Amino acid sequence: MSESFPRLSARTRRFTLGVPRGFTISPDGGRVVFLRSKSGDDPVTCLWELDTETHVERLVVDPRALDADEEDLPREERARRERSRESAGGVVAYATDATVTRACFALSGGLYVADLAGGQAYRLDTPGAVIDPRLSPDGRHVAYVTGGALRVQDVLSGADRALATPESQTVTYGLAEFIAAEEMDRMRGYWWAPSSDALLVERADEAPVNVWHIADPANPDRPATVQRYPAAGTPNAVTELFVLGLDGSRVAVPYSEEYLTTASWDSHALSIVTMTRDQKTMRLLSVDPATGATTLVREDTDPAWVDIVTGVPAHLDDGSLVWVASADGGHRLYVGDHPVTPPTLQVRAVLGVDHDSVLFSASGDPTEIQLWTWDGHSLLPVSTRSGVFSGRMSGGVGVLTEQSLDTEGVSATVVKRDGTAVPIPSFAERPGLDMRVSLGRSGRRDLATAVVLPSWHEQGSGRLPVLMNPYGGPHAQRVLNQRSIFLESQWFAEQGFAVVVADGRGTPGRGTAFERAVLNDLATPALEDQVDALQGVAEQYPDDLDLTKVAIRGWSFGGYLAALAVLRRPDVFHAAVAGAPVTDWRLYDTCYTERYLGHPDEQPEVYEKSSLFADASKLERPLLLVHGLADDNVVAAHTLRLSSALLAAGRRHSVLPLSGVTHMTPQEVVAENLLLLQLDFLKQALA
Repeated sequence: MSESFPRLSARTRRFTLGVPRGFTISPDGGRVVFLRSKSGDDPVTCLWELDTETHVERLVVDPRALDADEEDLPREERARRERSRESAGGVVAYATDATVTRACFALSGGLYVADLAGGQAYRLDTPGAVIDPRLSPDGRHVAYVTGGALRVQDVLSGADRALATPESQTVTYGLAEFIAAEEMDRMRGYWWAPSSDALLVERADEAPVNVWHIADPANPDRPATVQRYPAAGTPNAVTELFVLGLDGSRVAVPYSEEYLTTASWDSHALSIVTMTRDQKTMRLLSVDPATGATTLVREDTDPAWVDIVTGVPAHLDDGSLVWVASADGGHRLYVGDHPVTPPTLQVRAVLGVDHDSVLFSASGDPTEIQLWTWDGHSLLPVSTRSGVFSGRMSGGVGVLTEQSLDTEGVSATVVKRDGTAVPIPSFAERPGLDMRVSLGRSGRRDLATAVVLPSWHEQGSGRLPVLMNPYGGPHAQRVLNQRSIFLESQWFAEQGFAVVVADGRGTPGRGTAFERAVLNDLATPALEDQVDALQGVAEQYPDDLDLTKVAIRGWSFGGYLAALAVLRRPDVFHAAVAGAPVTDWRLYDTCYTERYLGHPDEQPEVYEKSSLFADASKLERPLLLVHGLADDNVVAAHTLRLSSALLAAGRRHSVLPLSGVTHMTPQEVVAENLLLLQLDFLKQALA
């Protein structure tokens, strides 16, 4: 008997193991370094190198050969992986010098350096467990964080010293604070100078942040985990910047805004990007590393919020600024002071700058993410097929990754200067599902919608119970031309459901007006659009959907939306599974929540409108609440408080607590049985 999909999905970390990722191209384009495990069920990630001339692939680092115990991770590294949603082990991150001849990485708290030419890796002695090591551009030094201190070691001599030591237990140097990592996609807290003689370093002090306690009720003999959590309306960590020289110098870089969104240091400028607490103003500042003085380069404002875009700021060879900003209803690429993309092409990220060319991802159709270049004169499409693409570019060589509904898994290809394509094999397992996904538009707002039917269903032969399977929240999509995103939906469809996935207002890819429709109300537009999409699909498939049996399931914001659906629209939704739901936005973090709802002290009525507690007495449909008790992102208090409100209102519901499980649910047994339990619940609820 073949292995079930739930078990296979759990064992392969949702089919992500064995997929090549984390690409670095050498400046001459001759080599590509990347990460990949040895098989589709091997959770130990290795470091590899591909010679683009000979097409020969070589294993550089196998963590098992280094006898590194993957379970022995420092607390800060576990937190970093949770923030980055990293479910694998081994070499999950690395950094190289400017010429890509050396690489450094952390394994089980140890510091390692690999000679990419010789293929040998060796461990360096450190005074403590290592977080986020990074080589200097010249490859002579490696910086890292241990015990909150930023240290630098000479790679050859082993001389090791601290450049900055925390003044108290709440202070760290060189690490991104919680908000930056969770909500700004900034996973680092220091940046090397191109000259390799100094670093820009973040100092974060969490003393003002409220102390929360994440208990483990299944093990009452263990103390609760103490966490500093900046809930909406409460203080954030205080961040500062310093230029630290290897000669012992220390120069403060003052800025007045609440948030440091990113920084970069290239041959043209030391740049920092800051954002006000209300997220309506973003400033790009140029820094004089000798004095710390800043000069305003650009200021962007928006009455709703400004968007953080990865990959910028950057510079062309002539020093021209590469930037992304919202203008004329779209997210546009700027080179210098001028937009070079039309407002109808929604720029997602800048992926690389190679001399005078910019590689970026963008969407014309929200279900597609295509690759484009700006070559200094014109826009050129890089990807020519339908799908979801990403990539890197350096030395005239590109690495392209491609996903689509027509192909399984992720395809990675090196494209050489002469156009020759060199594939990088993926070892990912095959899900073994016969996909039947149709992308389209539905409802009054022409919403991007996917309809997933059982492979065995003959259209028009009978009406199936419906399962809505959304995320539905801001800055995330579920309806893309990408097979992997619909694997769970297809499995549920095979169990007898017609699955409908819809991206409503707030989701990206359709311009700023569509995204900003959720300002001051995360509940009403999101729920209205799920109903609208359902009704639109029912009109398109009148003989295939049974609207008397409609369930909804989701995780995180999708869990919030699922609970919201049965509470406020029981006439439409007849059962819900709400996984790790946000139930009271006052309990969620500052940056995400205040971006959409403002400060709770200034707009309490906005928070009440988006909270679930006032609707507890309305519950009349089956509701299953699922929550990991070790979740430090959406803490279990969300589910427990909603359960208490439902109990106080005399409303029957079910709660499934997951002991020791975080927001990611990476454990194999949990991930497998969680799917099966949800299926059983939904079938019984709709019977």
